This record gives sequence, C-alpha cells and structure tokens, in this order.
Amino acid sequence: MPRPVIFDLFHTLVDGANSERDRVVGEMALMVGVEPAALVAAYHETWRDRMLRWDVAETVRVLAGQLGGAPTEEQVARAAAHRRELAARLLDSVAPETLAVLDALRADGHPLGLVSNATAEAAEAWRSSALARRFDVAVFSCEVGVAKPDPAIYRAAAERLGVRPTDCVFVGDGADGELAGAAAVGMTVIRTTEHNDTAPDWDGRELATLDELPALLHGV
Repeated sequence: MPRPVIFDLFHTLVDGANSERDRVVGEMALMVGVEPAALVAAYHETWRDRMLRWDVAETVRVLAGQLGGAPTEEQVARAAAHRRELAARLLDSVAPETLAVLDALRADGHPLGLVSNATAEAAEAWRSSALARRFDVAVFSCEVGVAKPDPAIYRAAAERLGVRPTDCVFVGDGADGELAGAAAVGMTVIRTTEHNDTAPDWDGRELATLDELPALLHGV
C-alpha cells in the first residue's frame, strides 16, 4: 500500500502570511478600543493558549481586557468575524499546483492526513476549504488539546488513518519543532522550504516545491 502522508498546514500547504495576520490583529484592536501594537504583541505571546484553549471570541475578550479595554459583545463579535475572514482567506489562497499534487497523491493511493497547530477559526475555515476535500483526516491542536511537537498529536493522526506512525511520511516546514516531533514517533520526515525556510538546520530530506513530493515518495 502507498505510504500515508501527513502534512503540516501553514507554511507547508499555504503561506503563513505572518505580516497579514499582524495587520488584521491591529485592525481588530481598533474595533475593541485597544492599542494595535499591544494587541499584536499579546497575540504573539499567547500563541499556546490560542492554539489549545481559547476560541476567537474568547481570545479577543481576554486580551482586550488584559490591555485595559472593555469591549462590548458587539465589538468582540465584530473583531472575531474579522479574524475568521482572515482564516478563510488564507486557506482559500492555496495554489492550484498544491491541489494538483494532493490530487496526484490520492490518485496514487496515498492516504492523506493533516496535523496543524491551529486556532479555532482556522479549524472552522478548514471544513469548507478546497483542501479539506482532499484529506482523509485532519487533527487540529485546538480540537485535541495538544500541539506539535507533542507525540500525541502525531499518533492521533496515524490512529485516525488506521496505521502506525512508523508507516507515515510527515511533510512540514519545521515550525514549532514539528520535524523532530514527527521523527520521534518514527515517521519519515520531509522538510519543505516552498513558503518559508523555517528550519535551515534540519538534516534530512528536503523539498524546494511541493510538486517534487510524488517522485520523492517513491524512494522513501
């Protein structure tokens, strides 16, 4: 059977758009009456809470409060909707070439999984995206309560695919220590640099573009 392939999401299948994220958070700050740079900094500092515990409205409410704001529920809802629009826009930005690679892998019989350190709005946007239709399973940190590189999140994806972690190939840019985490559970690891050179010290297989993956899989 062709080997299952488990992908990271941001900076792997789509660009992470870090500057766009900061711009949107700055706009959200104005909606809830706090200083934009302060809310951007708070978003960066609380990434783990956002990936594991808080939905988008709670994030806005908590962080605005910490920064001295007292937003109304209407203001919170408006800012949360702005963030949800960003999540949908980022997933809709997937390149046709990336979708073609995924379609080729599926045609070759590779089961496809996703493991993502992601906030609730990204997981929500995923369900209606063109990417979701091409995957057999998707595991989001915000839904399972653990984040990469915790071994449990990789094992969850393998279990949902009905395979062992050692059967799987993991493809990611390397953020959050994800490559070492995948290797630690026995997955074959391939780093991609197409969207971001996140882990330049990684000593292993690499892809410059995702369309190199189908051929590379024949040798792993």
